[in-house]
This record gives sequence, structure tokens and C-alpha cells, in this order.
Amino acid sequence: MIRLFLGKYPCFSLVLLATCVMPSACTMVPYEPQKATRAYPFELPQGSVAQIQVIPEAGSLKIINATAVSYKDFDLWLNQRYVVRMTELLAGQTVEVQLDSMWDKSGGTPFAGGLLRYFQPTPLVLVQIQTDDKSPLIGLVPTLPESVRER
Repeated sequence: MIRLFLGKYPCFSLVLLATCVMPSACTMVPYEPQKATRAYPFELPQGSVAQIQVIPEAGSLKIINATAVSYKDFDLWLNQRYVVRMTELLAGQTVEVQLDSMWDKSGGTPFAGGLLRYFQPTPLVLVQIQTDDKSPLIGLVPTLPESVRER
């Protein structure tokens, strides 16, 4: 009976195929297991907050170190999940960190958003510096971009 129906309406079989294949192709969460990193160190407390601003931009984080303190060879954590190894953040320096360079323990990356996005952008909630395996974390100051602040 199904074969008779599909034989009578060949276009329907293409629509049926497209509706079965497209949702799986469009809703897959992008991840790369080979890029998985370690889990967030929940056992370490946050000891202080540095006056270093973090501003989300299209596909990246703009980090403005307006302090007199430099940081070298540290991990930058986003939302207690995603991490990227940074070589340095010098006093007075502004750096841009691409979101697709940050990874979580499953090999997932934050969602940047954009016009043709499938998922909501990852919100900028908590950004921290981890200098070593035993020292308390250093919190940074998440800031809204100028385009949102002007509204």
C-alpha cells in the first residue's frame, strides 16, 4: 500500500526523505571528542576579582587588562565549562580570544551565535583565570558590548 502511494506521488517520497534527514543534520551539536579537555576545577575557590573586562563580540571575547598585573601561562575558563590555554595577558594589553578555540571536557565549544545560527549564543556569565593547579581562581569582569549598553 505504501509502495502504491509513493508510486502515485513521487514528490511525496522526496519530501518525506527531506523531513527525515534535515532535522538530524541541522540540530546536531558540534563537538570534536579529540579536542576534549579537563573538567572545571570545582575544588578551587575564586580568591579575588581582577578589574579585567571581558566583552563578547561576534565569535570572540575581547579581554582588556587595564591593571598593572601581567599573567603568563594560564587557563582562561568560561562559565565553569570551556577552557583555553593562554600564553600571556600583559598589563595594559587587549587580546581577542576566539570562542572556537575554547573546549569543554566532552569536546564541545561555545556557540558564537550569528544570523544563521541553530542555537542561542553561549551567554557570558563567568570568566576566570587559573594560574596553576593549587591557587585560587581569579575572576574577571564580564561586560555587555556597547551596542547593548546604548539601548
